[in-house]
Amino acid sequence: MNGIALYAQVQSPGTDALVAQNAFLVKRIAYHLMSRLPPSVQVEDMIQAGMVGLLEAARQYDAGQGATFETYAGIRIRGAMLDELRRYDWTPRSVHRKAREVAEAIRAIEARTGRDARDAEVAEQLGLSMDDYHDILRDAQSCRVFSIEELTESGDGVLEECADPSASPSESLVRAGFAEALADAIAGLPERERLVVSLYYEQELNLKEIGEVLGVSESRVCQIQGQAMLRLRARMQGWLDAERMPVKRREARGRRLGA
Repeated sequence: MNGIALYAQVQSPGTDALVAQNAFLVKRIAYHLMSRLPPSVQVEDMIQAGMVGLLEAARQYDAGQGATFETYAGIRIRGAMLDELRRYDWTPRSVHRKAREVAEAIRAIEARTGRDARDAEVAEQLGLSMDDYHDILRDAQSCRVFSIEELTESGDGVLEECADPSASPSESLVRAGFAEALADAIAGLPERERLVVSLYYEQELNLKEIGEVLGVSESRVCQIQGQAMLRLRARMQGWLDAERMPVKRREARGRRLGA
């Protein structure tokens, strides 16, 4: 059912007021999600899906369950956006699985050796040939190591703020700490990986242009960028693990409130 048809079905003075008062949530959640999505995803699609979620929330909300409408709507909006993303995530699950395995291997090697994990070490730990390992890096870079399942697990900072008015003000400090830790992790990348990340994300060069700067093939740049992304993922895993459990508890609570 599209947004217009759903709106016609649920339209009432009470629904109108709820939608008007909470429409800002749709854009806030959409733009926050966009910072973690591939460039191929259009924010307009996320906003449209989020509006459907908001309308569904207005239709199904039961104040007797004890949750505020903002809490319930935030969860339904984000859920609708994730459902929309699942329709367009054509990356095989095997790519995401292999990327996770590489990140875990990098983390284990660096914890054991106290230095940057080398390509050959990671491939050996995973029982892969160098060609197979480099194929995984290219695949990981091509899908931006983006996974709907991980996005669902790790949660959304804007939603957390909206969904829990009683949340501690220290949460904003935690998020600031995460940003600082990420900046430190990027600064700690091996020189070539750090340069590729800088040229791609800060200077906005494409892979071919970066290859010309470094004097390597576009395929090699793709491998280096994939390695950098997986190394960052490995080094930030502690933060993600720390976030995951409280977010899961909140989402479980949201499902109970909306039941």
